[in-house]
Amino acid sequence: MQITRAEVNRFNQDKTKNHKDQFEFLKKQLVNKGVAVEAIVQQIQDFQVAIPSWALGAGGTRFGRFSIGGEPSNLEEKIDDVGLIHALTQSAGAISLHIPWDIPGDTEAIMQRAKEHGLLFDAVNSNTFQDQTNQTYSYKFGSLCHVDPAVRAQAVQHNKDVIDIGVKLGSKSLTVWLADGSVFPGQLNFQQALARTQGSLQEIYEYMPADWSLFIEYKPYEPNFYSTVIQDWGTSHLLANACGERAYCLVDLGHHLPNTNIEQIVATLLWRGKLGGFHFNDSKYGDDDVTVGSIKPYQLFLIFNELVAGMADNQANNPPLAWMIDASHNVKDPIEDLIQSLEAIRLAYAQALVIDQAQLEAARDKNDVTLAQEILQEAYRTDLRPLVREARLRAGGALDPIGYCRAIDIRKVLIEERGLETVATGL
Repeated sequence: MQITRAEVNRFNQDKTKNHKDQFEFLKKQLVNKGVAVEAIVQQIQDFQVAIPSWALGAGGTRFGRFSIGGEPSNLEEKIDDVGLIHALTQSAGAISLHIPWDIPGDTEAIMQRAKEHGLLFDAVNSNTFQDQTNQTYSYKFGSLCHVDPAVRAQAVQHNKDVIDIGVKLGSKSLTVWLADGSVFPGQLNFQQALARTQGSLQEIYEYMPADWSLFIEYKPYEPNFYSTVIQDWGTSHLLANACGERAYCLVDLGHHLPNTNIEQIVATLLWRGKLGGFHFNDSKYGDDDVTVGSIKPYQLFLIFNELVAGMADNQANNPPLAWMIDASHNVKDPIEDLIQSLEAIRLAYAQALVIDQAQLEAARDKNDVTLAQEILQEAYRTDLRPLVREARLRAGGALDPIGYCRAIDIRKVLIEERGLETVATGL
């Protein structure tokens, strides 16, 4: 199914006056504080976040998975679902493919389908954390770090194949996340495993086109629980430096130990010009992959504060960032879940944009801790949802995307089109 601009406009009609009243009231308050409201609305409108192809089906755990019906059973239907989300939110203008879950059959047809929805192809993602059908060698004991050169060569070749697919789609970057590591002490020689991984990544990096970037992701544990080869941002940074200037660290918000100061990591990587992008999600205990902003919205705001300030200070040093949601949940409708995540991301961005960075820096220079906290919390506690809605409205989106989904019973429509037993490819 496709949602037209005319249908969205009709849905917005009886909500527009109330929204305009709220927006004008907020705008007056912010203008009186010296906030450039129109510029911020445009920045929010321009802010686009990629949707991963694997997030359109019901999620699950190692204990079970509960299908919701109407899931996209192929790449074409996944693109359609991202198109639905983008039509309603006007903030999901790209899709990120995971290979080999979503290998395009007819590349030109896939690109045309994405174009019809106003979508671009973001970073492509490789997969050496699973064995695939008819695979020659197993990744049970690692891939890019494996002791056997033949296994490493197979993993490197897979990444090269992913790059080739990405080139055809117009993508400009490759994301590598490794499950490589160990479950028991003594299983792995840490230094040698890291050296082998570095060599493999360097070969992949050298294969990339000159206008491509390599994003190296990190994670402290899971599926290996004693060690992972790329366990933290420092190791990712080390490997990125070893590869070259177009290799960067990728920050997944769930890939940190509890209570890690992620905003400080963000600031450090920006300072060094090595922050490549984000995978947005939220968590209570680990890599929970739940809806962005559902558990730690203040942390998300603090991260965006560092991003807004850091991107302004390091424009020449750090390239534009890649933004993607990496969330999955097995008790919510994926379309609604992704819409909620997009809203949370744009809201945190808006909150950071209204901060007077000069005033904040002046407070820091005077060691005025109380004032610095007041400046941050004033921005965080101001209801800026009308700004986000105004950006969405001006772009042609729905004032209430979740309300629209429920008004037309979008899941029921998808079940009628695709059936109740469809299962999305991937996890």
